Amino acid sequence: MIDLGSGAHLYLIWGSAMLFAGVVGGIMAGLLGVGGGIVIVPVLYHFLSVMGVDESMRMQIAVATSLTTIIATALSSTRSHYKKGAVDVALLKRWGPAIVVGVIIGTAIGGHVDGRVLTAVFAVVALLVAANMMLARDRSTDSQKNPPKSVWAVLGVLAGGLSAMMGIGGGTICVPLLSFLGYDIRKAVGTAAAIGLIIALPGTIGYAMSGIGIEGRPPFSVGYVNVLAAALLIPMTVLFAPVGARIAHSIPQRALRICFGLFLLITSIRMFHDLIF
Repeated sequence: MIDLGSGAHLYLIWGSAMLFAGVVGGIMAGLLGVGGGIVIVPVLYHFLSVMGVDESMRMQIAVATSLTTIIATALSSTRSHYKKGAVDVALLKRWGPAIVVGVIIGTAIGGHVDGRVLTAVFAVVALLVAANMMLARDRSTDSQKNPPKSVWAVLGVLAGGLSAMMGIGGGTICVPLLSFLGYDIRKAVGTAAAIGLIIALPGTIGYAMSGIGIEGRPPFSVGYVNVLAAALLIPMTVLFAPVGARIAHSIPQRALRICFGLFLLITSIRMFHDLIF
């Protein structure tokens, strides 16, 4: 049983942390198309540890709650990017079904493996993506590639599956992937924001169902989704996602790429630290 009654200060710290994570997550969602999960998951993970939640389910709760917030964040961020013409609707139609299949597979795996496995997946993928974004050269839309449908399908399943296991939106994996394929970084960010919605909806439902009946979850949880944390996070992420979107369209592509990579690198290092120590 989780003891949240040890002091009102715990509620205050928890609430303040969620509000702060929501602000930063919202800005990062609009700025990088990541859905905010790359910020929210580590913050939730840390405070679930402070609360004494068992390590075997800590990451599942962080991932599930993050996906819940991404539903609202992705809607807000996508709307802002769409107004600037930075969402590739044709790509969404072509890639969406494969991503949904990947999310279903990733959620099924994530809901039943030990939480440390999800932490390891999060840390490794974040590190690889950080290296790619900081070291890769800028590409122009003139070099845009168009792989066959089978390749798009495989990439979609992998992107959806990993994102569902990590509790992130489309940006962490899809932005560098689309950038590698020659998409303008701003269009990649805008399209990835919309992909976040495709990932978050089925992912949230899957984790909510797979966590039903599990003992030791924090109060106010539906399956692995902590409703209290989501209620604090969502208003902030929605409010600040448009701020990040405006910033994304006013800074150089290289600066945007480095900003994205550095943030992922820091996140990865923190996760590896938790795994080792």
